Amino acid sequence: QVQLVESGGGLVQAGGSLRLSCAASGSIARANVMGWYRQAPGKQRELVAAVTSAGSTTYGDSVKGRFTISRDNAKNTVYLQMNSLQPEDTAVYFCKADYLTTFQRAYWGQGTQVTVSS
Repeated sequence: QVQLVESGGGLVQAGGSLRLSCAASGSIARANVMGWYRQAPGKQRELVAAVTSAGSTTYGDSVKGRFTISRDNAKNTVYLQMNSLQPEDTAVYFCKADYLTTFQRAYWGQGTQVTVSS
């Protein structure tokens, strides 16, 4: 199986920055898409950002212009640089890796907490 290990979450003041990392291990296959989702208490899980193996990116409207997603295919790692953080960004952030052309399934990380104080 593929294991996704997330790191970089924590507590930050509004206007600050955090950098999340997610490393995929247990497979030599390249994920078609890697991305970040987040879920606040009582709310639906939503897409934050995603990047394909070719480097194409997409962002949720609420984070566009503030967050940047990138990936290192050689390291099977995806990153999320979060700038200008606001209290509304407080959520558990989950890493997701899609292996549609190899395993025909997706894997999820356990999540990392991001808390932004006023």
